Amino acid sequence: MSFYGVTDLWTYVIGAFGIILLPGPNSLYVLSVATARGVRAGYQGAFGVFLGDTILLLLTALGAASLLRSNPSLFLVVKYLGAAYLAWVGVNLIWAAIAKWNSNTVDSAPVGEAPANMQQPFKRALVISLLNPKAILFLLSFFVQFIDPTYETPAVPFLILSTIIMVFSALYLSALIFLGARLAAAFRARKRLSASLSSGVGGLFLWFGTKLATASLN
Repeated sequence: MSFYGVTDLWTYVIGAFGIILLPGPNSLYVLSVATARGVRAGYQGAFGVFLGDTILLLLTALGAASLLRSNPSLFLVVKYLGAAYLAWVGVNLIWAAIAKWNSNTVDSAPVGEAPANMQQPFKRALVISLLNPKAILFLLSFFVQFIDPTYETPAVPFLILSTIIMVFSALYLSALIFLGARLAAAFRARKRLSASLSSGVGGLFLWFGTKLATASLN
């Protein structure tokens, strides 16, 4: 029995919730921006993630995953572009953390003033979200398990599944944004703690880039 073409709805809900909670470059970047620049900038990053995820969902519906599977060279190009961008973000975060660690002045700048690696959070989050071909392949392999192939209008269950995962994403990113904003004042008062955490986040981005660079279509 299906719900408007969706099979095992509650299984999907539980699985989607677990997937959203898994740490990834999107959520980590939004948390970093909120910590560095506050709630408004955090939501700018979150909207970039939402737009990127929406585009990936549309591409998935249009068969982008099949295109990547049938064109390994295209997959390699997109994969390495994504890995390079994640690594670049990571290096910038680490470089800014080193500069802050070696600085002799106390960081008293307002939340809205941030180094270059945290500027234009909407655009950066959008690029981070889009340059991940594994996300397209994952979305297809995950969604297809819960869509009734005999349902006459496949766009309906696809829209239902997309809405559920986007709502979970919005709630999760909102929680991270407000958490980051609460931590902002403490981090500005503790320069070396902030630098250590920034370098740790940068290291995670380098790891995400390495994982994507070594990813396969399987």
